[in-house]
Amino acid sequence: MDYKVPPLTKIGHVHLKVADLKRSIDFYTGVLGFEITQFFGDSAVFVSAGGYHHHIGLNTWYSKNAPPAPEHTAGLFHVAILYSERKELAAIVKRLSDHDYPLTGASDHGVSEAVYLNDPDGNGLELYWDKPKDSWPMKNEKLEMGTLPLDLEGLMKELEGRVKG
Repeated sequence: MDYKVPPLTKIGHVHLKVADLKRSIDFYTGVLGFEITQFFGDSAVFVSAGGYHHHIGLNTWYSKNAPPAPEHTAGLFHVAILYSERKELAAIVKRLSDHDYPLTGASDHGVSEAVYLNDPDGNGLELYWDKPKDSWPMKNEKLEMGTLPLDLEGLMKELEGRVKG
């Protein structure tokens, strides 16, 4: 097999089935801070960061008022949202804490630091930042990721001395 995905290829967006569009909008815009870019009637909305057309689509086309998908079935494990700096990850962790929104985990993967949570419909989310590539753990010239506990206290020190705005 000679074909490889071009190296600059990116995952463009994810589209999630949700049970209650208003509740999801409140979470994705009110808690996580995404901006609405477009509504599709009363059954779908696109949200984004930084003016992109959409990073996340939310719809009730097949899922209005439905329960969350069963945990032990095939399907999406989580959506990963990449922050560009460690202090941005610290800021969203603080925001989640300020909203009393529970985390389901927090890990240092060697290449990244991440927190995990579920959206109101049980869709898994990973909020993370990548460490500089030259600090990634290597063994015998091979990447060696892991899962260690995240030092949340150390992460939150990123916000010390930050001017409120």
